[in-house]
Amino acid sequence: MHNRSDQFSKNLEPTTDEEDDVSAEIRAWFEDYKQQLRAEAQKEGRNEGRNEGRNEGRAEEAARAVLIALRVRGIAVPDVARERILAEKNPETLERWLERAIVAASLAEVLDDLS
Repeated sequence: MHNRSDQFSKNLEPTTDEEDDVSAEIRAWFEDYKQQLRAEAQKEGRNEGRNEGRNEGRAEEAARAVLIALRVRGIAVPDVARERILAEKNPETLERWLERAIVAASLAEVLDDLS
């Protein structure tokens, strides 16, 4: 009787060839999965880079619009203020400055806490 159960359990254990086949399938699946993850990460990175580039471009355009409005209104913009305007990346701040630049009588009325 003991002999039959040993024989039965041996039949359930995979052979070395079967283990090798399963291991190879798992490795192949894992390699495919890694490649998919890499491709997705690269795609996300490209998209993030594009979005970042667009946002930077929009900020630069908005900063230039502020400077144009000031120039058209005849308001002098010292280099320090020009650099500050061009360095600003927050779209809400740039929009606020543009709105102010359109009606302001001085640079101090446009920029927050101008020192």
